[in-house]
Amino acid sequence: MDLSKQDLQKQEPAGSELRASDAERDRIADILHDALAEGRLTADEHAERVEGVLRAKTVGELEVFIRDLPAAHRQGPGPAHAPAPLRPTAGAIPIDADDNVVAVFSSAVRKGRWRAGRRIHAYAIFGSVEIDLSEALFDHQQVVVKSFAIFGSVDIRVPENVSLRGTGGGVLGSFEVATLDSGEPQAPIVYVDGWAVLGSVEARPKRGKVVADILDRVHRKVDRSLRKHLGH
Repeated sequence: MDLSKQDLQKQEPAGSELRASDAERDRIADILHDALAEGRLTADEHAERVEGVLRAKTVGELEVFIRDLPAAHRQGPGPAHAPAPLRPTAGAIPIDADDNVVAVFSSAVRKGRWRAGRRIHAYAIFGSVEIDLSEALFDHQQVVVKSFAIFGSVDIRVPENVSLRGTGGGVLGSFEVATLDSGEPQAPIVYVDGWAVLGSVEARPKRGKVVADILDRVHRKVDRSLRKHLGH
């Protein structure tokens, strides 16, 4: 059955009903910080609103916290953040690996709260490698995971709020990278390169996982604002 244009428009969510991103929460937190510094909000009001911002699910819920502030009635933000580049910045990634994950007739795993280096090499030869970056600490914005799967598999998982790029191929094998773009300009970018020879390399986001450091910046801004307001 054909749907009319009017019916299609009814199915589309209004802008205020769209799910809020971390970048949008950060923008609202910045506005509240400025309002506190200008004396438009008390420390208690600021803390209460920031707590609400961190809990907000939609864009509409976020806007509620600034609708009585001048910033809410100014011209909207500029163009959206540009997509992450397809290749790392020249000179940003070292030649030598910071970490080697090797599985030969075996399995190897990197997961949990670990520090991701700028270059990670993964080798799966008649074995399996799992690299889980969903809870990793990113000390660098650009991370390269060089992956080689020969009669084996390399499985890579990243947080939902990073950018993910892939350049590689398969020889009688599978090389699959789910391209991902973060709305946060300072979010990490994970580049997956390599080859799958009679094996598989797969990289994709892990649902429900985000880079905590990006969200922690909102909390740090709140702490700095409160300390400045209280004279500490």
